[in-house]
Amino acid sequence: QLQASGGGLVQAGGSLRLSCLASGRTFSNYGMGWFRQAPGKEREFVAAISWNGGITSYADSVKGRFTISRDNAKNTVYVQMNSLKPEDTAVYYCAATWAYSRSAADFDSWGQGTLVTVSS
Repeated sequence: QLQASGGGLVQAGGSLRLSCLASGRTFSNYGMGWFRQAPGKEREFVAAISWNGGITSYADSVKGRFTISRDNAKNTVYVQMNSLKPEDTAVYYCAATWAYSRSAADFDSWGQGTLVTVSS
């Protein structure tokens, strides 16, 4: 089970940190990812991190502004979002996968989503 939190309303240029707490499985065995879905759009990849944090990947649209990290001792994955833009407005989902991946199809467990709204 994955529980995402940390969303909210922020002005353009601001920052937010999303958290995703995992339970019910050995967290350190899994690659983790963040995806987002804006109103009227398909879900898209945001960032991914390998089981030990050694490999990370980002969508071009967030590269240099977002940082994904994880704390296996706390069963938690984070995404630090800086320099937010109105186009970052979306529901953000965390997800878990047996393998490191950027594809939503490879993730078998999903959190409930947390809403991020960036005002201009």
